[in-house]
Amino acid sequence: MIFAGYVFENARSISPFLELPRTGPTSQFCAELAGRLCCYVAAGYAELLGDDERQEEDTILADGTVARQIGANSAVVYGPNGQWVGEYRKSNLFSIDKTWAKAGNGFATFHLPAPLNTVTLGICNDLNARDAETWTLEDGPYEVADHCIATETNLLIMLNAWLDSEEDGDSDEDWRTLNYWAARLRPLWVSEDDGEPSEDRRRLSTAAGKRVVAVMCNRWGDENGKTFAGSSAVFDLRRGFGRPVLLQVMGRRQEGVEIWTV
Repeated sequence: MIFAGYVFENARSISPFLELPRTGPTSQFCAELAGRLCCYVAAGYAELLGDDERQEEDTILADGTVARQIGANSAVVYGPNGQWVGEYRKSNLFSIDKTWAKAGNGFATFHLPAPLNTVTLGICNDLNARDAETWTLEDGPYEVADHCIATETNLLIMLNAWLDSEEDGDSDEDWRTLNYWAARLRPLWVSEDDGEPSEDRRRLSTAAGKRVVAVMCNRWGDENGKTFAGSSAVFDLRRGFGRPVLLQVMGRRQEGVEIWTV
């Protein structure tokens, strides 16, 4: 959520920052930027729910948390000429979201002109399984990765507010977080064979429908006692290749604009 921030104690504290879809400041910003640069722009925002969805009374979650669904952790996409392309609501809510946000119904996939082609959009904790207690490395579930395979996604964009791992604090990048992101996309690169990728495996993994470029956009800095990992990155993920390939990465304390060719 590029303008609102992320760490809010409850529904009341985030309420002043909720925006209407398409007409709110984030949508206006994305439309203007996309039109001016003749490109596609995606950004997260705190969406204000309509009267038919918004809860008027508090509810108590299973863990005792007081919650009231008044908004959604959402994202919007605008294209060249500033036109609206689509939107998405975060499906797998993090604990911070659950006090105020309504979950979405699944990942969003858009069919855009080349070279973007089939694009899937997710938000942060969507990388994790909804039922985290049953997750295993071998069997997952890998919900985002499986969706990318099913939809033959070419480009995966994750809009994140991922917390810093607090490991290797002197390192310019948060490598634990980067490795975690890659591991959660394991079906997009894992091979049943051991060892270094062979030339045959390298050739097969470049076939149509086998490659996903994953763009991990993550904020950095501090907010209300939470520190974020930064380390925005681009991965080249090829089915059956045997390992993820990190193409580009920003620092964990770096804010800026990067232009990367993949």
